[in-house]
Amino acid sequence: MKVSLAYGQGTLDVDFPDDRTVVIQPAHRSGLPDEAAALEQAVGNPIGAPPLRDWLTPRARICILFTDITRATPNHRLIPWLLAHLESLGVQDDQITLLNQLGTHRPNTIAELETMLTPAVVARYRVLNHEPDNHHACVALGTTRTGTPALINRHCVEADVRIVTGFIEPHFFAGFSGGPKGIMPGVAHLETVMSNHGAAHIGDPRATFGICEGNPLWEELRDIALRAGPSFLLNVTLNDQRHITGVFAGDLLQAHRAGREFVRSAAMQKVDQPFDIVVTTNSGYPLDQNLYQGVKGMSAGARILRQGGLLILAAECREGVPARSPLDQLLREAGSPEEILGLLATPGFVRPEQWQAQIQALIQGRARVRVHSSIPADILKCAHLEACDDIAATVRDELTRLGPEARVAVLPQGPLTIPYLP
Repeated sequence: MKVSLAYGQGTLDVDFPDDRTVVIQPAHRSGLPDEAAALEQAVGNPIGAPPLRDWLTPRARICILFTDITRATPNHRLIPWLLAHLESLGVQDDQITLLNQLGTHRPNTIAELETMLTPAVVARYRVLNHEPDNHHACVALGTTRTGTPALINRHCVEADVRIVTGFIEPHFFAGFSGGPKGIMPGVAHLETVMSNHGAAHIGDPRATFGICEGNPLWEELRDIALRAGPSFLLNVTLNDQRHITGVFAGDLLQAHRAGREFVRSAAMQKVDQPFDIVVTTNSGYPLDQNLYQGVKGMSAGARILRQGGLLILAAECREGVPARSPLDQLLREAGSPEEILGLLATPGFVRPEQWQAQIQALIQGRARVRVHSSIPADILKCAHLEACDDIAATVRDELTRLGPEARVAVLPQGPLTIPYLP
């Protein structure tokens, strides 16, 4: 059978043996017939909160938090509709600050912001990148559980009205994206994020796809986000064509809970037993821009892979690891995945982006991992990974080696699917 894997801004068609392959992907949901009208309906009739118009006072300072270029949120539609709604309520342009939820990612360029938000929005409104390494750009809201200051961007904290936008998808250690993640880690200081994403939290078995309540990492980021004060949530859900399938607006937690349960009902896919081979993706662009993000696809596939099985990730990685990033430096510093885990277990050892290296190393402790991407083989080797030039041939060879009972699972949409074993 031929399966189209999400890859970059297109697809990668791969042939798999019909009788030994199971394709696992989210249940399809059609896009809304009128997305703009659905947004108007949602913000006018929110979940667990007053309508957005009731949040406004004359000359209120409004901060709209939007997702960065690594996320598939249709900001170019969502943000102009939201701004038009605010304008209809009498809000003036100079009352609004648009703040990019970078987390610890690189700042987005003006050209990227124009692509994400439209040139008209960038020209008309104040648009800022969050500064995750700038203490002066943040306000302390208590501490994390490790005693690290909980620092959140001051434009977010000092606003009279916070509107947190984004989209909800399964998340490999926070349960689901969206909701309070738009504030923490979306506009949190690097030190705060590193505390929350520390080795103990990442290594907790409850820090995984589909679990929020009971997940110590998510519960802490939730509590920190709430310290900023009441926030109005505007999250959407998407299908594999990036069409909006649902709009969830209102209370930061209640609206997010409704949205994530909507996602869960489509994304959760039960399988009867683990597979010998799993081929996964990182759901294509923009999530598969680099290997840092690609760990999410690995994590989704590893959930249903037998011990010692073969995991193949198809992710374009047009930005590389990226080169000279904290993740790249940490992977090069360690001689093996086992050494990465050893370093992270060393008291006082802390590195930016260590959570991605930790999850990759944990996966490699139970699986062989190969990567089909645009990253040269020698660079992948420095990341302790092996290139896979031909997915179909690699799968055929492995099935031949394992014998007639071996099976392969394919996740064409990668981490948009939550496969699970009984």
